[in-house]
Amino acid sequence: MKIYHSPGDFTRLPFAVVTSGTFDGVHLGHRKILDRVKEVAQRHGGETVVITFWPHPRLVLKPEDQTLKLLNTFEEKAELLKEQGIQHLVRIPFTKEFSQLSSLEFIHKILIDAIGTRKLVIGYDHHFGKNREGSFELLRANAPALGFDVEEIPAQDIDHVTVSSSKIRRALESGDVTTARHFLGRSYSISGLVVKGDKLGRVMGYPTANLAIESHFKLVPADGIYAVRVLHGDRWYGGMLYIGNRPTVNGIKRTIEVNIFDFDSDIYGETLTVTFEQLLRTDSKFRDLEALKQQLHLDKQLALEALKR
Repeated sequence: MKIYHSPGDFTRLPFAVVTSGTFDGVHLGHRKILDRVKEVAQRHGGETVVITFWPHPRLVLKPEDQTLKLLNTFEEKAELLKEQGIQHLVRIPFTKEFSQLSSLEFIHKILIDAIGTRKLVIGYDHHFGKNREGSFELLRANAPALGFDVEEIPAQDIDHVTVSSSKIRRALESGDVTTARHFLGRSYSISGLVVKGDKLGRVMGYPTANLAIESHFKLVPADGIYAVRVLHGDRWYGGMLYIGNRPTVNGIKRTIEVNIFDFDSDIYGETLTVTFEQLLRTDSKFRDLEALKQQLHLDKQLALEALKR
């Protein structure tokens, strides 16, 4: 997959089959759209193009609102789109100036002049352009005169619940990684740099790698203990991960610590990727470190059982 960091870097295609959006999470609903894009491109001998926006529009239009957390960094999103077989990813740097582009200007400048769109596939209730004035109805009315076709994919339901990035975020914020996996079609993951901690876990017989997440917009699930899988280099390990402020030792800073099973290497300064498989329990304050140690023994047994499943 080729990545273009602005429409100006893109060479107009003879038959571009295009979709656009933020695609945060690249979840099952998104994949229905992507599958249709690939199907149309294959039928007409065209090439697939995803147009996305970075930073996320809300981060630009409402900078005072720091509550939005994202399911993907741009790099993660690009990798997921590559796995879906998309040929071209066009990143539009989203700015306040760009947000003033009208829907018709977006159609002419981006879809037609820059990309060469011949077929546009969009999701249900997709809006674009200044004040989100652009819609499927506007596209359908203008597309024939501009030389391209447009198709809308209806709302995607799984077990009668519409898939959306917002619903996945809410599930993760409550620790419900099982529902998140159901909607994403894969386990949710985070990546972080291994940094030095106070080595309290090692003292109790459960050494942990402390993770620092570089992007402060990346969503970290709710506090608790999770069964996880850990990617180090090109090898996967089982593990259990803690998120919280360590109330048993009166901690004040939220930390992310992972105990990797059957692993004993110095990995400070390296990057780990962790996938969340199951919430084992919520965070709790124990009477002392010995009680916490006993609980960690139980947590490990539960994690091993969860990973077997």
